[in-house]
Amino acid sequence: MIVPYNRPTLWGKEIRYIRSAIRRGQISGDGYFTEQCSRWLEKRLAAPKVLLTPSGTHALELAALLLNLKPSDEFIVSSFTFPSTANAFVLRGAVPRFVDIRPDTLNIDERLVEAAVNRRTKVLVPMHYAGVPCDMTALNRLARKHRLKMVEDAAQALGARYRGRLAGTFGDLNAFSFHETKNIICGEGGALAIMDPRYSDRAEIIRQKGTNRAKFYRGEVDKYSWVDVGSSYVPSELQSAYLFAQLEKLDAVISLRRRLYERYREALQPLEDRGNLTLPVIPSGVTSSYHLFHILVGSQKARDRILTGLRRVGITSVFHYFPLHLSGMGRKFGYRRGQFPISEKTSACLLRLPLYNRMTSSEQAYVIRNFIKLV
Repeated sequence: MIVPYNRPTLWGKEIRYIRSAIRRGQISGDGYFTEQCSRWLEKRLAAPKVLLTPSGTHALELAALLLNLKPSDEFIVSSFTFPSTANAFVLRGAVPRFVDIRPDTLNIDERLVEAAVNRRTKVLVPMHYAGVPCDMTALNRLARKHRLKMVEDAAQALGARYRGRLAGTFGDLNAFSFHETKNIICGEGGALAIMDPRYSDRAEIIRQKGTNRAKFYRGEVDKYSWVDVGSSYVPSELQSAYLFAQLEKLDAVISLRRRLYERYREALQPLEDRGNLTLPVIPSGVTSSYHLFHILVGSQKARDRILTGLRRVGITSVFHYFPLHLSGMGRKFGYRRGQFPISEKTSACLLRLPLYNRMTSSEQAYVIRNFIKLV
């Protein structure tokens, strides 16, 4: 049996909607399906404005542009995240102030954030790892106290909740991803949820290559021109058509993934009880999006041996992430090994088991059976 780490899902209406977009005569961005996706997300998130982007990375870049960051401004982010979370702000000349992660959720450790704040700090960027929201009560309090803007990297967390409130609605600006490895997909794709409406008009301009084209389309100006910095942050209608069919299935997707997640937990709990590994944690008051199922084993040697053993029987399991402070870019900013020990240990010992929307019971049983043999 071959079990991939991820398998993209078709729910049934994706191709129909793509054909509809073609029949409507517009496959460039900001047509009917882009509008449908934006309105769906605005309603779901209770957001004043949501703009679709070609990727989650582009959503973060758009957020960084909106914040007018200057060289030597600083932003706070955990070292245990994907490079895009930091890169979007570094592109504007900002300097990362890395913080270690909590050993339970692997999210930014809210207890360490305040020590990283100084007079140059402008932005706090929490990333919700595995679709489990960070401690937003503590982070919001710190952001207000130090007058920081907040940009949530909610790439993995669409549909997750912190104390009843949806992830991706706490920040001034919040980024989502619809990459094919996410719960809801369109190949590539993203969205920026703008909770502070003061950013809305300028976001439209930056997203449309620095022009006021959106106002022209609405009949608010008689011509459009270059009025600000910007880039092409608009996905095609083909992406949006596929995405809309996926968004309609969000609740079903979360339900399916929760069952797969809980089946893994139940089967592997005895191994944790014996001290062989550590299973993921979802704190009280938090609802996950069940984006991924990760496991921590005792050492990098054990992790690599398990990954190799799974590949030999046709199972693709992967690790996550190489800490940003130890990367080539991180070292350019003066970081060194030993500064963030939880991030470093997690990176060495973590593996992710296959989990995708249409994973069958037999596929999951095959993964579980072979994983247990290797631990």
